[in-house]
Amino acid sequence: MELYFILLPVYVLFCLWLGYRILEKAGFDGRWTLVLLVPVVNIIMIWVFAFSSWPNLRSGAEQDL
Repeated sequence: MELYFILLPVYVLFCLWLGYRILEKAGFDGRWTLVLLVPVVNIIMIWVFAFSSWPNLRSGAEQDL
């Protein structure tokens, strides 16, 4: 059981770090990652980020190349 209390924070921090990196690459503020810690809101925000236009995404003409 002690291993659980060691690995759980490591796993949570790893997931937050991954979310931070993804949001930064998409052009959003990385602090939005903290929304992942709020139940129900985290699921809604994942959908919002998935279907919103990303600031770092190039125009459609450049993307086809």
